[in-house]
Amino acid sequence: MSAKDPHLEELGQFLKARRSERNPTDLGLDPGDPGSRRVSGLRREEVAALVAISQDYYARIEQGRLAPSGPVLEALADALRLTPDQRTYTENLARQAERRTPPRSRATQVRPQLQRLLNQLTDTPAFVVGRYLDILAWNPLAAALLLDIDKKSPKERNHIRMLFTDPRMKDYYNDWEAMARDGVALLRMQAADHPTDPQLTSLVGEMSVVSPQFRRWWAARNVAQPKFGTKTIRHPELGDLTVDWDSFHWSGDPDQYLTMWSAAPSSPTHEKFRILASWLAAAPARDDTGSRGRA
Repeated sequence: MSAKDPHLEELGQFLKARRSERNPTDLGLDPGDPGSRRVSGLRREEVAALVAISQDYYARIEQGRLAPSGPVLEALADALRLTPDQRTYTENLARQAERRTPPRSRATQVRPQLQRLLNQLTDTPAFVVGRYLDILAWNPLAAALLLDIDKKSPKERNHIRMLFTDPRMKDYYNDWEAMARDGVALLRMQAADHPTDPQLTSLVGEMSVVSPQFRRWWAARNVAQPKFGTKTIRHPELGDLTVDWDSFHWSGDPDQYLTMWSAAPSSPTHEKFRILASWLAAAPARDDTGSRGRA
């Protein structure tokens, strides 16, 4: 395997980052005399001993010069106590390193049938997110809640770019930092297939320049792939909205996810959704169909 394979390089850097976070005492190891450690977390030789491989073998893995076997990668995941999402990330990187063909190009549009489904959800905000968190399509209710998403250019319709460049976002999310950290972790997770994708490197480079926080969180190499949750947003006209969100993978394209926001019946947020839907229904129809949900 080529020593310059970007997937192996990222796998090595990711394992190194996780190694630096592990406390030796948590793994039953003797930390030695205070101040005797020149590195944070575990030493390479300690990880190698836990996994029963040579120090040189593990060093070459971290340097991106060697693809670990399946059993070794599983043992490393156990030793470093990786989370399920972190395990998935390392497995994806190792699998991509074995590919002999480049990843397929990503879709930038949704099928008309999916857009029709979005538009038929008249009382539920819904939108489609593609690779690297591009927002590809939405329904009118989502457009009314996502801070003028229908008025942005295609390049601006990216969740990461919005989080770190739109100053309204820090007021929009009740816990902006948590949302931004999760967004960066999800972007890192999605980058496993093609870490050198020009669109990805352009986005990461731009955000690293404009935001020290993004630069720091990206370098930390945290990964996550949440599928549901609850968050609070502050709408300029409706006030605070607490929404449950769910993300569904669309089988027609593995890079696209349908995200829906909902609220318990008769809850304040549910009533506000109904109010907003009534406003939209009463508004004059627009000739510009793109502003009503087409990417």
